Amino acid sequence: MENRHSFQVFTKKINNATFTGQRKRLCFPVVFLLLLVVTESQAQSTYKGFPSLIWPKLYDIKFEKAKDNLGEYDKPIFSEAVKSLNGKTISIPGYMVPFENGMKGSHFMFTSMPLNACFFCGVGGPETVVEVFAKNPVTYIEKPVEIKGTLKLNSTNPDQMIYIIENAEVIGEVGF
Repeated sequence: MENRHSFQVFTKKINNATFTGQRKRLCFPVVFLLLLVVTESQAQSTYKGFPSLIWPKLYDIKFEKAKDNLGEYDKPIFSEAVKSLNGKTISIPGYMVPFENGMKGSHFMFTSMPLNACFFCGVGGPETVVEVFAKNPVTYIEKPVEIKGTLKLNSTNPDQMIYIIENAEVIGEVGF
């Protein structure tokens, strides 16, 4: 209702302007404000991390049965796209899953899905989670965040996740 009233007041001012110069002076600020609003709305819809171009590559994996001195396990067979990321610095959005020292730690899990739908809760597989070793302790947050670090592929140690990010740092919250 207030917007309609403001528009009516503005329209009256335009119509009451008797000289062409006054109309031009009133139109310029309006055009400027419209451009500002359009620019601002475009800035709010810019890419902020989702969807990730990294997660789909990590999902492309197969497993084969393997044995070690402790028994049988599923050994990951990485795709060429994933192998190309090994040892490289990546940025990836997701959700923190703390386990070391509860609410703050430098070692935590990171999942592509919210905690209630992650691998540990029965949805997805091990390819939806990375093990993170941060440079500094990080405080747990429920909102999605983006992290940056060096990706390491793990096909030999069944006690660790298949994807590991080392020297990680939290870039910040991911906006939608």
